[in-house]
Amino acid sequence: MKNIFADKSEISAIEAKDIAQQWAFAPVFFQTIVCLRKTGIFDVLNQTRKGCTLDKLASSTKVSKYGVKVLVEAALTAGFVSEEDGVYTITKVGYFLGNDPMTGANIDFVNDVCYEGMFSLLESIKEGKPKGLKKLGDWPTVYEGLSELKEPAKSSWLNFDHYYSDGSFEEALDYLNSKGHKHIMDVGGNTGKFALAYTKRSKEHQVTIVDLPGQINMAKKNIGQYEVASQVNYYPTNILSADSETPSNVDAVWMSQFLDCFSDDEIVFILEKLKRNIPEGTPIYIMETFWDNQRYDSAAYCLTGTSLYFTAIANGNSKMYHSKDFVEILGRAGVGVDEELLLTKDSYHTILRCTAN
Repeated sequence: MKNIFADKSEISAIEAKDIAQQWAFAPVFFQTIVCLRKTGIFDVLNQTRKGCTLDKLASSTKVSKYGVKVLVEAALTAGFVSEEDGVYTITKVGYFLGNDPMTGANIDFVNDVCYEGMFSLLESIKEGKPKGLKKLGDWPTVYEGLSELKEPAKSSWLNFDHYYSDGSFEEALDYLNSKGHKHIMDVGGNTGKFALAYTKRSKEHQVTIVDLPGQINMAKKNIGQYEVASQVNYYPTNILSADSETPSNVDAVWMSQFLDCFSDDEIVFILEKLKRNIPEGTPIYIMETFWDNQRYDSAAYCLTGTSLYFTAIANGNSKMYHSKDFVEILGRAGVGVDEELLLTKDSYHTILRCTAN
């Protein structure tokens, strides 16, 4: 996996120092991007192909000329806009910052969920606890508080999560359908999107969602309005509790973007618990966004950044895993990988079909 910013080993000391200054001011320019989006400056520039003067931007966005000027001048030096004879036009980078759904989901997640909490990253690393979570609420981990998150953090968290899962469903469902499973346990089912999609495929499909009570309530609300609601069962529990169990009357287990929410030892604990409860030979399907299995270098960059969100905000001890590290963890739990599928229609996910050794 090469560096997203390409190999910088041959650049001069002056060039390296120049790049270092860009990183030094990166948080300032990130907030500039947030302002350019929220004020509508990006929107106006995108809609006006011939460009705009500062006066036109100020009148169109109702932002003071001073405010427009400082934001646009920063955008100019960062390469988000270009200027000729006092007329500003949006660049390709600026277009994606202002209009691309993936970039928007990332920006909103970082700004609304992560930004303030990342001030506690070092403290979180030292203590192994999500010390930045206090900026969102008073819970041991973000998962206990997810259903109670205030806006805009709640919507930004869910939009981020759904953006990187929804695109994988079609191919993942085709794969599961080919295996002929009728009743799947969806561990970490969250808001029920996967359960809804799977049951819509066939009236014979059943799903039991296993998750925390707050997430189960969200899933019930989302699924209850559809005809397939009778095909979905719910099992509220904290899977990390020593005295909790999981359903046994299923013919497959599905976990999508779930195990990355736990530490190595917790993953082993969860898998060993599942093994005790499900029938021998029951396949366990794990879908994850391994950072080394990415088609694009920018995806690996975003995923390793997401690991730091886990550290400072989510739980203090989990991460986005390298595939080899993850397989080693499975081995510790006595679980072997029978099949590996890199989704081709989706640029991020890998499905591991596993069984107990």
